[in-house]
This record gives sequence, C-alpha cells and structure tokens, in this order.
Amino acid sequence: MKFICILTLALTLGLLNVHANENTLSDAEKAAGWQLLFDGNSFAGWHNFKKDGVRPGWQIKDGALVCADPHNAGDIVTSNQFQWFELQLDYNISEAGNSGIMFHVTDAGDRVWATGPEFQLEDNVKATDHQRCGWLYALYQPPLDPATGKILDATKPVGEWNHVRLLITREKCEHEINGVKYFEYVLGSDDFNARVAKSKFGKMPFFAKSDKGFIALQGDHGSVSFRNIKIRSIAE
Repeated sequence: MKFICILTLALTLGLLNVHANENTLSDAEKAAGWQLLFDGNSFAGWHNFKKDGVRPGWQIKDGALVCADPHNAGDIVTSNQFQWFELQLDYNISEAGNSGIMFHVTDAGDRVWATGPEFQLEDNVKATDHQRCGWLYALYQPPLDPATGKILDATKPVGEWNHVRLLITREKCEHEINGVKYFEYVLGSDDFNARVAKSKFGKMPFFAKSDKGFIALQGDHGSVSFRNIKIRSIAE
C-alpha cells in the first residue's frame, strides 16, 4: 500500500511538472514584450463575441483552453484589441475537427469572420472543409511541396500538439505551422483586395477593413484545445 501511495504521488508530481512550463513566459520573452493571452487557469481576458462571459462549451482542462462542446461554445475573443503583432500558440485538434484564429475582428459584423481574416485550423485528413490548416481562409494557400507533389502540409496527426506563428504587420503577414513558413501577403494590397473580391468575403462590407481588432478563436465546428497563447505587439 505504501508503495502504491508513493507511486501515485510520483505520477501526480510528474503530471504537474509536465504542465509546469506551459502558459508561462521566460524572462527573455517578457523583456521582448510578449504577453500571455491565456493564464492556464481561467478565462480572464476572453469572452464570447458580443457577449459577457464565456459559454460552458469552453472549459479549462490540464492547463489548456478547450472547446469541449462546440454545440454550446461559440467564438470567443480577447478583451483587448491588437493592431500589428506576432501571435504564437499551440493547438490540438480533434478528429475531423475544424476551428480557426481570426484577427482584426470588430463588432461591425454579426460574426467574427465577417470582419476578421481567418487562419484556418483543422484535421487535414478527415475534416470536410477543403480549406486546409494554416491557410488564410478562401484567400491564400501554401505552394506545392516538391517532396510530395501535394500542397505543403506541416501539421502533425490528430491528438498531437501543433505550433502556430502568425505575423501581422503593415508591410507583410506570415503564416507558419511547426516552424514551416506557408506564405506571406500584404493586407490591403491590390493582390489581397482582388482575392477578397472574388471570394465570399467580397460581399461583406466590413471584412478586413480595420487595421485593429480582437483576436478570436472559433468554437462551433469541432473540439479543439489551445495553450501557450502569447502575443507581441509590433510598432508601426
């Protein structure tokens, strides 16, 4: 019995250590201006789009912000707005899951995607949406991977954590997954505006019109978990 108790305690401490370094910033990151958008313990700094509080479909589990029930979650947004920034986070998508990260979201639209461009997140194997993970939804996608002859895909299998880096500046925007750069674009450029006009967003008068807004996490298409959500504002 004593051995079992010691083993249980060791396992518990081990699990605690696994999460000990999650949702934290190093001294170097703090000095560089990074700030956490999720503390690992609460919904502080987040609320449902155009609502107070967070619906029960969102939960906090093992240091992760989890869309556990997409039928009762909805999209959540940051309390603060951001203009130009670098955003990094880890996500873990469910089988056939579909989610997204929107930026420059404003209250002008009735949905977060009516104003904010979307960094698509999904299970590239079983999700039904043909817009794949890391793409700027309906606007930009990676080139062909010479090694496979297929569109570049750096995602890990369902159940594993993936790392996202999203850079949004006036000069250029970049999408990365697991350290692999997918593409870059310029908001408001002739190329960007032409792509918007040809997409469904061309009929949305407030889409990508603001250079400042909330960060949004989509929570109505499947289960997904987030952790280590951090952002660094970038001056003009």
